[in-house]
Amino acid sequence: METRTILITGANGEIGHGLISHFAEHDGVRVVALDLNTLDDSSKSKCYKTYTGDILDNRFLESLSTAHDFDVIYHLAALLSTRAERQPTIAHKVNVDGTLNLLETAITQSRLQGKEVKMIYPSSIAVYGLPDAGAKEKANRIGEDQCTEPRTMYGINKLYCERLGKYYMNYYRQLDAQPMGGKVDFRCVRFPGLISAVTLPTGGTSDFAPEMLHQAAKGEPYDCFVREDTRIPFMAMPDGVKALLSLEAAPRENLSTQIYNVGSFNPSAGELKRRVKKAFPDAVINFKPDLKRQAILDSWPADVDDSRARKDWGWNPEYDFERAFEEYLVPAVSQFYKRK
Repeated sequence: METRTILITGANGEIGHGLISHFAEHDGVRVVALDLNTLDDSSKSKCYKTYTGDILDNRFLESLSTAHDFDVIYHLAALLSTRAERQPTIAHKVNVDGTLNLLETAITQSRLQGKEVKMIYPSSIAVYGLPDAGAKEKANRIGEDQCTEPRTMYGINKLYCERLGKYYMNYYRQLDAQPMGGKVDFRCVRFPGLISAVTLPTGGTSDFAPEMLHQAAKGEPYDCFVREDTRIPFMAMPDGVKALLSLEAAPRENLSTQIYNVGSFNPSAGELKRRVKKAFPDAVINFKPDLKRQAILDSWPADVDDSRARKDWGWNPEYDFERAFEEYLVPAVSQFYKRK
């Protein structure tokens, strides 16, 4: 079997760790991992090569491309939503310029190898933008081609990079007299809010759900920054890893688009509170909406239509709302704080 070489940027995150662990269990795969920070020894031992570097450093990426022939690039590195709002210029550099650099790496690799190079890109429900909570309630489930009017820098960055990926796949240098050769097979998943039992929440816009859970597990009170009726789609972190792997494995002829919604469950903040208190009865959870963050969440859909992903590449999450809490979140987060 031919050995594949896979580049993972942003490899220090939980999805990166999940991908590394998955590929370590399969023969014929070499993982090249890249992050701004040094990977831990456990992850390092599962990789073919690891690098500490910046996706904005073109010389570094050129040296990486010279050293390896990549078959697939999982481009996970990004500046996330809350920090992107506070530092929009830096967010644009990391999220847009960094992605452009990786697309250039992919097209160069494709030309040199004489074959398509896949680029797997995680996007976000932040690409959507509904005018207010009333429009959100009326719209309910949103398809990939609806309401793409983001109101955050992160959402704007992600939407633009989706379109950059489609350009590199379908129209790259279309005015050249002779085709340059080489092609990027760009595939994108629009993630809902991801809930992890392992990675601590960092104040992201959708982090009210994991914050509620982690504070309850620690036995500390939590003032939730959204209204009790706030509803957006969520997904357990292991299903996020599964979605990227499933899309990458799908035959190209089965795919009707390059951009796919994926969904799992979409509880309201009040329903989340009740489920957290079922696991941690002494939890103290109050609702104290932050109007600015609430306005952003009111612009995101209550749910997404992921029928294309289900039809084209068999998307089916392992964890619904109850199973996510019962079998993944509550046991793992309880053990995490017991160890601490």
